[in-house]
Amino acid sequence: MPSKELIDTHQHLWVPSERAYSWITPEFGPLYDDFTPERLAPEIPESGVTGSVLVQAADTYEDTFYMLDIAARYPLVQGLVGWIPFDRTDEARAALDIFTKNRYFKGVRNLTHDYSNPKYGSDDQWILRPEVLETLSLVEHAGLSLDYIAVNSAHIENVAVLARNFPTLKIVVDHFAKPDIANQEMEPWASLMAVAAESPNVYAKLSGLNTASAANWTYADWQPYVDHIVNVYGAERVMMGGDWPVAILAGTYTSVWKAQLEVIAKYSEDQQEWLRHKTAKKFYNL
Repeated sequence: MPSKELIDTHQHLWVPSERAYSWITPEFGPLYDDFTPERLAPEIPESGVTGSVLVQAADTYEDTFYMLDIAARYPLVQGLVGWIPFDRTDEARAALDIFTKNRYFKGVRNLTHDYSNPKYGSDDQWILRPEVLETLSLVEHAGLSLDYIAVNSAHIENVAVLARNFPTLKIVVDHFAKPDIANQEMEPWASLMAVAAESPNVYAKLSGLNTASAANWTYADWQPYVDHIVNVYGAERVMMGGDWPVAILAGTYTSVWKAQLEVIAKYSEDQQEWLRHKTAKKFYNL
């Protein structure tokens, strides 16, 4: 049987009552609230999760420092993906000098898909701007990883470009790049993700599939998408995440994890070990 170890590589926390999160507005319904470790704690035992990686929810230092504080105080947290200003290289260099001294700081991310933020200018190729690439070279040199949010074909195409530019930078595509599971569409998503997989430093994160699915989803809806990613990336480059609290828009933390474990149950024990925790440890240096 596979090990009991299970690492959630995509766990958010946010507390709008204490700090700003530009995209979290009343229109997001149940997400417009405080989500703290204490709120998630009751669901952890039933989910089977034994460790987690926190992922930034705001393009702010305040969000990153909040996660650093949580990581220091909660044993469940094994690492975090924070924010530095990708488009301000000198400032990013100074931020990295500070953050890399903390053992929990494992990688970086920007909310490059959040076009409500005017700095991104509705630019699908923002991540490829010269000043951003200059910052990512610092990230690569520091031995950190990059979480990348891809929500359309252009975003996925960027991944292969980044991987070629930075061959030692470990890049993970969050949420499998949100395939259109609700409409059972495979292309062009499948082909584009396969092209990205040709670069050995690109990984994929099995997370957030419930919110890409139709109502009353089951894990069977996800199986073709998961099978494709495991086939082209290999289990050694696929990790799993719960995407809490976004997950509550189409389920619960526990129901999502139950489904995610069901969708990988058909794989060998060795593959399941990689998916459950070994890929996460390798990617984030946990």
